[in-house]
Amino acid sequence: MRLDSGYEYYNSVRNDLVATLSKASESFLSYVPPMGIYETLYAFQDAFGTHMGERGTHPWSQGFPLTIQLPNGPEMPTNVHLDAEDLKYPKAWGLPELRKAIAGYYNHYYNAGIDYENVMVFAGGRPGLVALLMFLQPDINIRIASTEYTPYYDMLRLLQLKYSLVDSHVDNHFFPSVQDYINTNDADRNLVMLSNPCNPTGITRSGNELKNLVEKASYGSFGLLIDEAYELFHDPPTSALGYIDNINHSNLFISGAATKGLQAPGIRIGWVVAANRYIKILGNFSSFGMGGVSRPSQLYALALLQKKRTDLIHKAIPEFYADQRQRYGDAFADLGLDLFSGDGGFYHWCRLPEELNAAELNSRLFKYGAAILKGTDCDMARRGDSSPLRQFFRFSFGPLLPESFESDIEILRKVLS
Repeated sequence: MRLDSGYEYYNSVRNDLVATLSKASESFLSYVPPMGIYETLYAFQDAFGTHMGERGTHPWSQGFPLTIQLPNGPEMPTNVHLDAEDLKYPKAWGLPELRKAIAGYYNHYYNAGIDYENVMVFAGGRPGLVALLMFLQPDINIRIASTEYTPYYDMLRLLQLKYSLVDSHVDNHFFPSVQDYINTNDADRNLVMLSNPCNPTGITRSGNELKNLVEKASYGSFGLLIDEAYELFHDPPTSALGYIDNINHSNLFISGAATKGLQAPGIRIGWVVAANRYIKILGNFSSFGMGGVSRPSQLYALALLQKKRTDLIHKAIPEFYADQRQRYGDAFADLGLDLFSGDGGFYHWCRLPEELNAAELNSRLFKYGAAILKGTDCDMARRGDSSPLRQFFRFSFGPLLPESFESDIEILRKVLS
């Protein structure tokens, strides 16, 4: 077992691979680097000798929730019934029953006023985001915060889209204003793109702030794409669909998923909610580019969306994770970490003392079977060692049981001292 940082080994392997694949005579494919967190996961595996998330590890770098019944929450479905019909090709847009259930969910909890033709099912949240961005008109500029969910950068770079960064840093508490997003001369048409609650910070736009964003950025020359994967991890849960009068007259795009609040990341079910004219385009793409989504997974998602379950989830998820957020936040403050976390999601956004950066913190944590997400992976400018986020890290309490708290804090106390 290697107990050095692991990063040196990973980087040497990556550089060799890039050099090999960059030779046009030897490769038919252009090299695509993995999402930023995978650098940490590969380095961890090299240093600790096993995969992050396996027994004996501390998955603080991982963005998934507990997949078991929570206090006062519903039981997880244990099976779905399949017959011969469910082995046939799925509909390109998704199962009509699931699309209707998703629309009904938003109508019930947020009075969204949508129907199933405003919903398209994908194999997770990220494929829906990529599909939306693939068909963005070439004149549109994307407005995105400089501190955001790490794969957004990979999507924008891979698709060679135009984008400009909105300052999100210590001075504005990682909370750009609505005006910061829409005051731009970068292009005649702009799409504001953000996660809400924000990954990695947990900062959440709700109430009048979210209403103002929807009103200012969803019409005319503006569009608004909100990734609401962490919708339920705020008290109360919040969605931009509660502030739109008629989605068919707007440029509002909502990405949702069964991954987080419904506690089922493994079934790979997500969806996009938008004007029906946009859903038709995504469905056309699915007809040749996706072929639909697994029917068994869609049936499981349908079971997750039963109203008696979602009523319980709307209370159990915010309550359980608010307790975890408070508990870890208090302990981190006692350890001398500066917190810039919001009141949503299941992450803490922490700043280390000046003499320590997140890469070095991970090197120390690997010895204990633990890892965090480096702040530099959330820097949409990808400034590496010169990034102002090099002392920041994202700590995930999403997959952590309450009984792991004491050992978690003890490990952090050791490595910080």
